[in-house]
Amino acid sequence: MSDAGHATLLLRDGVLLLGAAIVFVLLFRRLGLGATLGYLVAGALIGPQGLGLIGGAESKLGIAELGIVLLLFLVGLELNPNRLWRLRRDIFGLGLAQVAACGAAISAIIYYGTGFSGAAAIALGLPLALSSTAQVLPMLRSAGRLNTPAGERAFSVLLFQDLSLIPMITIIAALSRTPPEAGTPPGWLLAIYTVAAVAGLVLAGRFILNPLFKLIGRLGERELFVAAGLFTVLASAAVMEALHLSTALGAFIAGVMLADSPYRHELESDVEPFRTILLGLFFIAVGMMLDLHVIAERPLFVLVMALAVVATKTAVMFGVAKAFGVANRPALSFGLLLSQGGEFAFVLFTQARDALLIQPEAASLFGAIVTLSMATTPFLMMFSRRFVTAPPSKEARPGPDGGETPSAIVVGYGRFGQTVSQMLMAAGTQLSLIDHDIEMIDTATKFGAKVHYGDGKRVDLLRQAGGEQARAIIFCTDGEPLTKKQLQPILKAFPNAAILVRAFDRRHMMVLAQLDIAGAVRELFESAVVLGREALEAVGVSNSNVDKIEAEYRRRDGSRLEAQVATGDLATKRDIMFSPDRALDLDGDGIPDEQEGELR
Repeated sequence: MSDAGHATLLLRDGVLLLGAAIVFVLLFRRLGLGATLGYLVAGALIGPQGLGLIGGAESKLGIAELGIVLLLFLVGLELNPNRLWRLRRDIFGLGLAQVAACGAAISAIIYYGTGFSGAAAIALGLPLALSSTAQVLPMLRSAGRLNTPAGERAFSVLLFQDLSLIPMITIIAALSRTPPEAGTPPGWLLAIYTVAAVAGLVLAGRFILNPLFKLIGRLGERELFVAAGLFTVLASAAVMEALHLSTALGAFIAGVMLADSPYRHELESDVEPFRTILLGLFFIAVGMMLDLHVIAERPLFVLVMALAVVATKTAVMFGVAKAFGVANRPALSFGLLLSQGGEFAFVLFTQARDALLIQPEAASLFGAIVTLSMATTPFLMMFSRRFVTAPPSKEARPGPDGGETPSAIVVGYGRFGQTVSQMLMAAGTQLSLIDHDIEMIDTATKFGAKVHYGDGKRVDLLRQAGGEQARAIIFCTDGEPLTKKQLQPILKAFPNAAILVRAFDRRHMMVLAQLDIAGAVRELFESAVVLGREALEAVGVSNSNVDKIEAEYRRRDGSRLEAQVATGDLATKRDIMFSPDRALDLDGDGIPDEQEGELR
């Protein structure tokens, strides 16, 4: 085929892949079944086993596996040492116990119930112990449960599961029946390579990458920053590939290297679109490779095994959570939430097939089992919310009763909300206070404050709290930032109330600027300015110059924020930020004081 023919075919395939992905992801999102299932079904439909509209699934899978590499990079970025230390018990205790117990139980079921060999049972059972990060985390985030104790517990286990992909790949490679490729080093040498490569990448991160990103940050070139982020991921993966090691491990180490970097959040936002597209392509390619004829020949096996996986993981995880001191209802909810198979199972099934541990037909059958188990999760969560989650004790912690007529409602009575409430009380303002943290409500009661229990983002609860009479509704909640989708119904329901919001950061301010709210304040901005003033005084800057610096900083920051809201680009007007080589000219002689060597 000519080059022009290849280009035409590539263009046609791209249109079909993206078109099918858009249609099925929209449909499955609408049904509450998640994007991952939409991608899988789209691939199965347009692939050679379905309508036969597109072929070459294996070549597309090779490219799409970069999505897994980028996913591991983002997982590494989450491993901030402080958070890792705080969640260490759940990550390395609960997570390890869950993966080991579920992997052993499911491997035993496959070995004794299906007639697979021991090596094949392990190669199939261990991947089924993993759950779907791509499905569970968005569900927790959309429900506002990611930063709750239950949400952090689930996140910790999912994080350990993501990390366990590397040792699972190693286990399957050790069980492989394929002869080693020519030039592949022996196992003991690979172990030495692994340690040396990890150490080398860590040193490169400290002495090369961090200075590189600092230099790029000063230049303010957004495109260069994106290129540097992708270069970091791909270079780390390429180093590991050259040493016959896991590319995913290289990407993960690259993420860990930058977890403490001041550019971590910007890297995450830059890499995320590439990860999303390539991971979606990965699932489409997996769907294209599913042998639908084999599945159609054994539908009962697929159904029974999917139910067995869900039931086994729920029971085992319930027991493991109980062993770690979790109460009955949260333990059962935890088991149901993580009872499905995960996206990494497809990666490991492919590895097991290439290692000649399982036949391609078995990979298709168990891929269908994972897909079906993932389809049960939304329904299990509905069951969990209705029958498993314990309702709050309304006698001890009542919600709004509908009899109040406050001038203002404060949602969120943490350290931020308490300060706002105290200032309103100083003016004699009649308040209605709402929080969903039972411990906080109990503590506030001891100090004489009446705080209603409930989710203050719900329109019906705000009505009960007197929202239609209130002149202001102030959201002081921490955790996940309020979204446009959450605020728009509130603005429509209470048009006479001024809506004020505690903003999480600059990005959140850019989102809130698109809404007709009365005001928003970044949660740490004012306190940081006050501390900055004290720092200037501590290093000997005169009071008059401290005032000038504060005024100029506020002016520039406000100008940047206006431009960022207008363009949607965080890099806009980066050149007006202060930096070591861009100090303020305090004496008006045209020479920055930093260059004059004067400290005022």
